[in-house]
Amino acid sequence: MATRLARLSLLLLACSSAPAGALTESEELAREILTELVAFDTAMDGETGRTRATADRLAEMLKRARFPDADVQVLGRKPGDGNLLARFRSPRPVQPPVLLIAHLDAVAASPFNWDTNPLQLKEKDGYYYGRGTRDIKGGVAMLMANVIRLQAEGFRPNRDLILLFTADEETSGSNLAWLLAEHRPLIEAAFALNTDAGQVDLRADGQPEAFDIQTAEKIYASFALDAVSAGGHSSRPGPDNAIYKLARGLSRVENHRFPRDLNETVRVYFQRWAPLAPPELAAGARALGAGRLDDPAILAVEESPYLNALIRTTCVATQLRGGGAENALPERARAVVNCRILPQSSAAGVEAVLRDLVAPDGLTITPVAPAPVAPPSLLDPRVLGPVEAVVAELWPGIPILPEMSPGATDGIFLRGAGIPTYGVGAVPEDPDEDTSHAPNERIRIAAFNAAMEFWYRLMKRVAE
Repeated sequence: MATRLARLSLLLLACSSAPAGALTESEELAREILTELVAFDTAMDGETGRTRATADRLAEMLKRARFPDADVQVLGRKPGDGNLLARFRSPRPVQPPVLLIAHLDAVAASPFNWDTNPLQLKEKDGYYYGRGTRDIKGGVAMLMANVIRLQAEGFRPNRDLILLFTADEETSGSNLAWLLAEHRPLIEAAFALNTDAGQVDLRADGQPEAFDIQTAEKIYASFALDAVSAGGHSSRPGPDNAIYKLARGLSRVENHRFPRDLNETVRVYFQRWAPLAPPELAAGARALGAGRLDDPAILAVEESPYLNALIRTTCVATQLRGGGAENALPERARAVVNCRILPQSSAAGVEAVLRDLVAPDGLTITPVAPAPVAPPSLLDPRVLGPVEAVVAELWPGIPILPEMSPGATDGIFLRGAGIPTYGVGAVPEDPDEDTSHAPNERIRIAAFNAAMEFWYRLMKRVAE
């Protein structure tokens, strides 16, 4: 790695001179960084963080690439947590900083379910295989390689670029919440660009179709539903049974559909996606794009779990526990219902709906944890302009689709703290082939390199 950094400094990353089919200097560096990242097992071990060693290693790389020690630091909320903060400093900043984010942790990987070693980067059939290649150590490697490239080229930005690699996005996100509460000046920015959302959608023939930019996320909230009964011997069952009461309450939750409700991001998404939609969904997409929420054509759109999740709040049972012995009547039964709430709604409002649904059987409902509030980021031309320009350079002619993620990323904490956040991961892939969290997680090498070039150009545009 030291040799590679020295070569980059000397050659100023002469990418245009690479032979056709060969990796450029920056692509080779990104592969080497990704190799090291995959080798670190950063899955949470119970309550113990495991990202400190990774963050320390990346800090060493940046310092060897001539980033001042004062501009590179590793902080953690508790032992084992590592959040890397690094500042590419402008000599004369004329605009507020831009925050560039990814996360260092990954979900656990069982080697028994993999064709390759999940903790060893493997090049196979045109892919990089390994845990975190797609979510989102690949994004970390892209940002690292690009800031090192910009440093080696002597680039002088007109605003600071701040790298932030967080420690526990895959679990609680508590480290970012802690940084915002305790170290806000270190990450204060005009806006944030997130590698962990947004992509280039590919058609079945592999051609780019649209560029997704995440400007909103649904609110993550879980609720515990509890039923109680007197218990007793299983040979003398009566009508009061905690498991049956819980089952009836869950059935009502299952059958409830929250109303259609569109925010700006989702309405514009359907407006721009309608020309690309399959024929059977086009009419419904046009209706949604126009805000006609009572149009019967929307029923066809709602058959898609993903599209349905964009239109309404959803709640689903994810955990179940009840009874103490097979020959005893249950005294307690509990289910956890996970809700993904539209950002223009509230966890309190959804809790009230669930409470009414389960009240007939006397169930109690308790929030599992506080639900972060994150309003959608505005479709700001100061952000969208540079994104659109780079997209036009790399994938000319494709539309930009603002996206609301049904899932959650670190962006939810930044938006909630007033830092607009935009997911522009830019990895070209078929949306149905995303292997994040799955066995044999992988990313196409060509897609990885294309996304890295996108980030290089975007970083220069927003900083010039």
